Amino acid sequence: MRRWGTALAALTLAGAGLVTAAGTAGAATGEATGTKAAAACSTAWGSANKTSADTFYKPLGNIRTGQHDCYDRMVFDIPGASAGKVGYHVGYVDKFYQDGSGEPIPVNGGAILQIFVGAPSYNPADGSVVYPGQAGQPLPGVNIAGYQTFKDTRFGASFEGQTQVAVGTRARLPFRVLQSGDQLIVDVAHTW
Repeated sequence: MRRWGTALAALTLAGAGLVTAAGTAGAATGEATGTKAAAACSTAWGSANKTSADTFYKPLGNIRTGQHDCYDRMVFDIPGASAGKVGYHVGYVDKFYQDGSGEPIPVNGGAILQIFVGAPSYNPADGSVVYPGQAGQPLPGVNIAGYQTFKDTRFGASFEGQTQVAVGTRARLPFRVLQSGDQLIVDVAHTW
């Protein structure tokens, strides 16, 4: 009888060890998953100005937006841009002023991200309108209702070969700028 008691106690201790090990493995898996999710939402981009002085440009075809798990995205479609680098200047400003005239344009949100893209909204060859943005108005065809970071969009101007827009964001958040083929992409993170 004493042996059964000892055997039972040993099995109980072994079972407790397995439960502890399983709990630790689960915690480790959870930590790994959390780390993976954190890595997927890495926002080490910062919120300082980002600039590319490249001068190759083509007319702007369209501006569109999208929502992602970690950021809201604005895409500038520039047909033919894959043949070179598109110039840009992106940074937060206290107030948004129309390029050329200096007229103030109100933008809703906790912060204003101003974007200059080396792509005019008109065809330089004949002056015809390619992208129908109107100064001070929301970007045509862009609906940001329900976005986590983007709160407003405004067209500034297309002046001296570049187009100026503003994005009202929830707060001053990290952002990045990259070019992929015929697209210049601006991502603004949901959080720090």
